[in-house]
Amino acid sequence: MGTESIEGLRAWQSSPMAQTRDGLPRHVTRMWPKRGEELLAGGSIYWIIKGAILCRQKLIRLDEAIGSDGIRRCAIVTDPELIAVAATPKRAFQGWRYLQPNDAPPDLAKARPSDDALPAEMQAALASIGIL
Repeated sequence: MGTESIEGLRAWQSSPMAQTRDGLPRHVTRMWPKRGEELLAGGSIYWIIKGAILCRQKLIRLDEAIGSDGIRRCAIVTDPELIAVAATPKRAFQGWRYLQPNDAPPDLAKARPSDDALPAEMQAALASIGIL
């Protein structure tokens, strides 16, 4: 799944295809995390959009998902809240597995209703030169 913005991610996650039976967002991946219990003890999935980590979601549980090909996969079930983080340049990676807490970008203060979101490209560009 690729997206152009946090709003695009939010829209995708609101679709029935991207939700569990209980209505929570999920991301299905081929590999089951080896440190699953550790991840569930306060871990998050960090979303890279347009070359920068822009937001995260708290992990709730890991569900088994069997694909139409019969292969067992992991459905990473998350809290619906998308938490904006300081834009951090990053190439695609398995963030739910390998991002150490000291490497995690800090959460941003909640936006005011009158604030406009910066486009993902601008956030990535500003982060790459150390402004965001």
